[in-house]
Amino acid sequence: MGRILAIDYGQKRVGIAVTDELKMIASGLKTVAAKDIWNFLAEYLKQENVDAIVVGEPRDMMNRPSDSSRFVEPFVRKLRKIYPQLKIDRFDERFTSKIAFQAMIDGGLGKKQRRNKALIDTISATIILQSYMESQKI
Repeated sequence: MGRILAIDYGQKRVGIAVTDELKMIASGLKTVAAKDIWNFLAEYLKQENVDAIVVGEPRDMMNRPSDSSRFVEPFVRKLRKIYPQLKIDRFDERFTSKIAFQAMIDGGLGKKQRRNKALIDTISATIILQSYMESQKI
């Protein structure tokens, strides 16, 4: 049984989260520089059994693709081309950064830690993955 990998793709950083092998728990994995995502994926997918990848889908308040879509769509197309054997799903990522920031406050992180954008990206990917799992009843 393979894991599900979630990606919160950004122009500078990419937040990554993953499930356990039983697909019960979503955990933040790391944040990588956008320029390094392809090397990271190649190494990770070589080492781990992954059944699906979920990529955050940036939408605006009217449920239309947001401005960020112009960067995310080419990434998803390339992902599907390079890894045709994997299920690639999209999932609405609206408010994940705000939810991640609030989770950091609720978790008692100090101001300095809350300014860590890489941590926000990892938490956002985890929220995307958890929400996806709940929607799929995994």
